[in-house]
Amino acid sequence: MDEQLKTTCLTEEHIALGAKMSPFAGFMMPIQYSSIIEEHQAVRGACGMFDVSHMGEIFVNGPDAERYVNHIFTNDVSGMEPGQILYGMMLYPNGGTVDDLLVYREYAPDAYLLVVNAANIDKDYAWMLENAEGFEVGILNASSDWGQIAVQGPASEAVVSKVLGMDLSGLTFYHFVDSTLYGQRAIISRTGYTGEDGFEIYASPAATVDLWKAFLAAGVVPCGLGCRDTLRFEAGLPLYGDELSADITPVMAGLSMFCKLDKPEFIGRDALAAQKAEGPAKKLVGIELADKAIPRAGYPVELPDGTEVGVVTTGYRSISLDKSICFALVAAEYSALGTTLMVRIRHKVFEGTVVKKRFYQTNYKK
Repeated sequence: MDEQLKTTCLTEEHIALGAKMSPFAGFMMPIQYSSIIEEHQAVRGACGMFDVSHMGEIFVNGPDAERYVNHIFTNDVSGMEPGQILYGMMLYPNGGTVDDLLVYREYAPDAYLLVVNAANIDKDYAWMLENAEGFEVGILNASSDWGQIAVQGPASEAVVSKVLGMDLSGLTFYHFVDSTLYGQRAIISRTGYTGEDGFEIYASPAATVDLWKAFLAAGVVPCGLGCRDTLRFEAGLPLYGDELSADITPVMAGLSMFCKLDKPEFIGRDALAAQKAEGPAKKLVGIELADKAIPRAGYPVELPDGTEVGVVTTGYRSISLDKSICFALVAAEYSALGTTLMVRIRHKVFEGTVVKKRFYQTNYKK
């Protein structure tokens, strides 16, 4: 194992279960245990769990916490209730995406938790510190102090409630509760990244190991990052680095609803407002192929006459739908639903149709 790669508190558990391990976002992570298809179907049909301890936890508190988070975050945190969660982005002044993240409004006054992508922890933390001047806030990167397990699927409420010994039926979508597990603080949230109902349990590294074993004993299927990608993709959810990046703005990605341009200000607001008014040069679309050929990230997207107009960002043979589908970033004039586009797969081109990016009907409990 490459010594430069980080590990999570559950790495030894993955190895003991015979997981196929591979580098991801600077961590050695499980890609699959049995097969991507079996794990994908376990989440869609019942319940599966993921080690997401590689995600970053950055805490913000202080008298100016609300004003500061609103300054760096596209969504509007003013008026958030304790226990509420919002999705949004941090942007560069030019509108490019620093990261997409979740903001948790803590139960303590003037306190927030920002959950960021694993590959971006150090970059995000530096960005947050750099943009804290003039705000009376404390910013703490506590990522190494927390483990996190995501339990996803239609049976997740019953399973998590039973294993934790608490009734979670009243916890609504995009909310969380504080709790105690194995004598230490834990956070239980109801969000997810699969298109199914699900929960995330944040706990100390030691408690996370105990919890993983408890879920295993309860029959929950361990799942790797392979099916996490196939699941989020079918549900139309973006992955930073593919559908969002320093070069891909939320307007281009079709995520303007999470950017509150009526806020007085946030970093990147003016650039985003201008791009929205003018219309972006490129847009992210869904494409469904008529053939069984599989589109992959980086493959060119062309017009029927061979003119290249875009590129695939994520593509699979959908496990749930048995269709070849992809996200692609294309010239805006070819982004309308129903447009015929060709995907070049090696030396051949395959016809596709622009469709909605949410390929699979999501099943969140709202």
